[in-house]
Amino acid sequence: MKLNRILPYIIFLFFSVNAFSQSKDIKLPPNWYNLDLLQNGFFGISTEKAYKELLSGKQPKQKIVVAVIDGGVDIKHEDLKDVLWTNKKEIPGNGIDDDGNGYIDDVHGWNFIGSKKGNLAYDNLEMTRIRRVYLPKFISTTKMTVLDSAEKEEFAIYQRATKEFGEKYNEADRTFAIISMINKVLDSVAVVNKKKIPSLEDIDKYEAESEEEEQIKKIIRGGAKDSKGIDKFYEEMKDAYKQYDVMLKYNLNMDYDPRKELVGDDYSNSYERNYGNSDVMGPNADHGSHVSGIIGAMRENGIGINGISNSVSIMAIRVVPEGDERDKDVANGIIYAVDNGARIINMSFGKGFKWDKKAVDAAVKYAEEKGVLLVHAAGNDNENNDITDNFPNKYFETSEAIAYTKQRKAADLKELVDKAKDIQQRNNNMYGQMGRGPVSFKPKPIDTAKFKLPHATNWIEVGASAYKNDADLKASFSNYGKYTVDVFAPGFMINSTIPGSKYKEFDGTSMAAPVVSGLAALILSYYPDLKPHQVREIIMKSVSRVAQKVKYKNERDETMRVPFSDLCVSGGIVNAYQALKMAEGYSGK
Repeated sequence: MKLNRILPYIIFLFFSVNAFSQSKDIKLPPNWYNLDLLQNGFFGISTEKAYKELLSGKQPKQKIVVAVIDGGVDIKHEDLKDVLWTNKKEIPGNGIDDDGNGYIDDVHGWNFIGSKKGNLAYDNLEMTRIRRVYLPKFISTTKMTVLDSAEKEEFAIYQRATKEFGEKYNEADRTFAIISMINKVLDSVAVVNKKKIPSLEDIDKYEAESEEEEQIKKIIRGGAKDSKGIDKFYEEMKDAYKQYDVMLKYNLNMDYDPRKELVGDDYSNSYERNYGNSDVMGPNADHGSHVSGIIGAMRENGIGINGISNSVSIMAIRVVPEGDERDKDVANGIIYAVDNGARIINMSFGKGFKWDKKAVDAAVKYAEEKGVLLVHAAGNDNENNDITDNFPNKYFETSEAIAYTKQRKAADLKELVDKAKDIQQRNNNMYGQMGRGPVSFKPKPIDTAKFKLPHATNWIEVGASAYKNDADLKASFSNYGKYTVDVFAPGFMINSTIPGSKYKEFDGTSMAAPVVSGLAALILSYYPDLKPHQVREIIMKSVSRVAQKVKYKNERDETMRVPFSDLCVSGGIVNAYQALKMAEGYSGK
């Protein structure tokens, strides 16, 4: 790729993405998400205020098991090792399924993406897997090809997957080239100055050899400012290089499919349960460890951070590789968590395509029947979940839902044809046969009826908020949805546990979801008789409502200012203090 072809993309990518986000050039208290807006000046969830003013002198009535379905958890971390769920019926390391649950040595949980041969570290995106399945069938399909109704559905999925695959690949390829250039300049300057990481002064003195390198220098200076220093920016660029390298080598690689070798299950059998291994940490436990720390890192032990709940056991369930999780594994992870005593399941993952939604739906219904609360991250693409698919979700793929979807598709197609005819007629009347006037389509109103279709009552969908109570309160990356996202919670510059007894700041709705899971665990530990739908209601009704309008970019890339209630059902940020007060006098059914 020639560098001059990607120069405009460089400028767009690095100088526009943070235009509407809160600054990272600030030193935040490491536990800002537990602080109180009025008392501390940060829009946290008032956890510490709740402990001090509401829970002082009280003891939790129950230890709550929270299952973290993720990419792995560091069970030896100094701030997590004492809050792990332990299967007391299992004798560690004896190679025997002592409790007869079908899982050998599942002491702290289970890993559904591994086997005796090792662990699956990387996998494709779901769109890649869909293309691989359908490509041989539809590669020669044309408009003249006769397809039955089932094949038409499959072909539509294939077309969408192919379109988005191409867009994703091109974007990844361009971005990887840019990040490679940035890393090359950083490393070159470091070598010249005999340093591991160059200083900004070193960057300024570096004589660029081209216009592109001059732009790279500007990006480095701007990135260092946004990241609170060049050391942090350097680390971010190394992480970004790895992420895009993984995306191109594995996530978007049609020829990469190690499932059969490394997991060895019958992938076509959705109801197969007993596969995997007991290695709940796996090859990359950064994400899952970070999530776990937010929920329940040991409080008041004088080290690390304070998790939200002080009476919690973390059950580690590994189903998420570096790539998209598979629906079969998600379903099995939920079922395992329910069967082994979890009362809350945190799911900080998601994707835009489904493959085996019925298996996931069955597991969600099972959790609902058994009284288990599910907390799910809304996603990090600044998309409207009312319009854009985000899986898994709480809506069941019932016959009613399928019929409604088909009915809406038919109605939408008829409406589109009628509009086209109307516009053509008006243009002909106005301009004659020689010319046409402008064609415009008003944004289609959101179909709210679909949100009344059968869905789980034990589900909370979570968007991410930032630290400052201003117009940029919505984290710029966070998905949103007036009807589909229930609440927002802190998910920007969140400090938590990572492997090796270390700590690091991450951003994402992946961080916001465990804030809510931790809050739910805190509520249940003091009020254990509450049902999942009651905990959900308490959390949603007790939010700190946002008074001012907030900024976001809509699906047409327009910058908008809207009430926070346009971005989520509750119209606010979760609040532990208010939730516990409400739980104390709760009389809901």
